[in-house]
Amino acid sequence: MLLLLSPIATVSADGQRARHHDHDDARAAVKRGDRVALAPLVADALRRHPGKLVEAELDGDDYEIEILRADGRVVELEYDARTGKLIDVEIEDD
Repeated sequence: MLLLLSPIATVSADGQRARHHDHDDARAAVKRGDRVALAPLVADALRRHPGKLVEAELDGDDYEIEILRADGRVVELEYDARTGKLIDVEIEDD
């Protein structure tokens, strides 16, 4: 049983380190002016579509922000990570 858990823990720990490194890279890019900060874009997305923040991530050169609205629909807003400009809005239809 311990042998099975060790590889899982190692993978999880490696994943945590990789995510931490990604966060450091993103912070450095904001500091250099290569990217805008995510927090103001999340605030803008929530003003446009009030609800619960589900996820916010950097995907290449874009920030993708997902919000669960009160009506149960999920909206994904895509912002240019360099300029902060809203690029696209998709509302999932179930």
